Amino acid sequence: MKKTKKELELENKELKKELSEKTKLAETYLDQLKYLQADFDNYKKIVLRERENFVKQANENLIKELLTILDEFERSFVLIKNKDDLRGLELIYKNFLKILEKFGLKKIEAVGKKFDPYYHEVLLKEKSDKDEGIILEEFQSGYLLNGKVIRHSKVKISSGEQKDR
Repeated sequence: MKKTKKELELENKELKKELSEKTKLAETYLDQLKYLQADFDNYKKIVLRERENFVKQANENLIKELLTILDEFERSFVLIKNKDDLRGLELIYKNFLKILEKFGLKKIEAVGKKFDPYYHEVLLKEKSDKDEGIILEEFQSGYLLNGKVIRHSKVKISSGEQKDR
């Protein structure tokens, strides 16, 4: 059975229409796939970021707990009279501090510096020959962890007034 030219043209037209519809459908599916791939990539980035934040938070909590040990080391330096014991304790303290520094811990410099409320907490003011706001003494060390203050330095500052002589 031979088809006529008109029938072939009609069939060709229908096939072109069907091909056009299928092409549009394929393009729609491809666009959906691209959006889905982009969403999945974003999801992976979010999960990775959340995981990193979780690890940082866990490290921060642990290091905050370990700060009490650093404080006890610093207090014991004053109490130990034997030079050999003191040197040994200082060595342990330095090694312990070095390990914590590998995880981003940094001691906040205080004595002799200008008071900064972002890093220091004033416990006392004292008259001195230093300019107002200069830190005279540090009662408790402050620390940064990866640039974030996890404990403020507790300090005594100068009120800037001369002492009576």
